Amino acid sequence: SSGINAEYGVEEMEDDQKPLLEELDIDLTDIYYKVRCVMFPLPSLGFNRSVLKDSPDFWGPLLIILLFSLVSLYGQFHVISWILTIWLSGSFLIFVLTRVLGAEVSYGQTLGVIGYSVIPLIVAVSVLPVIGGVPLLNLFSKIMGVVWASYSAGSLLVDRELGEKKILLLYPIFLLYVYFFSLSTGV
Repeated sequence: SSGINAEYGVEEMEDDQKPLLEELDIDLTDIYYKVRCVMFPLPSLGFNRSVLKDSPDFWGPLLIILLFSLVSLYGQFHVISWILTIWLSGSFLIFVLTRVLGAEVSYGQTLGVIGYSVIPLIVAVSVLPVIGGVPLLNLFSKIMGVVWASYSAGSLLVDRELGEKKILLLYPIFLLYVYFFSLSTGV
């Protein structure tokens, strides 16, 4: 077979090629650690949450957003593109607001933090069918999912350098997650 490859000028594959995950810069252990940082956002739990902002990635948040799309809108695959668009444009608006208010953050960092912080919404949307018959518990689950996601993203994006302007960034973050959640529940 090497004669045919040599005849047509095709180089043979080298044995020292990187695996696909490494080639695409996907680190599953890093993604798993970042998911745990979002699931347990309190600083007292011992997670180095600054890793979400310090080493942003694209694939982890993209997988989280796709999972949110599938969980919240199963059977309606045409809406996945809408949720991706809201994630990208909403993250861009949060990025612009953060920069205008004076914080040093990149779009990649904002995209990663907003994307990973959708995990509490996935948990809340997954719990809703189980507790759907109890209206008060249903409402509590929705509120906790949005507050949890907003706290997780806000505590990472809102730096001490913003000072008195923190609420000007926390409110749009909260509204973005309310909108994400309204896409999944239809209300």
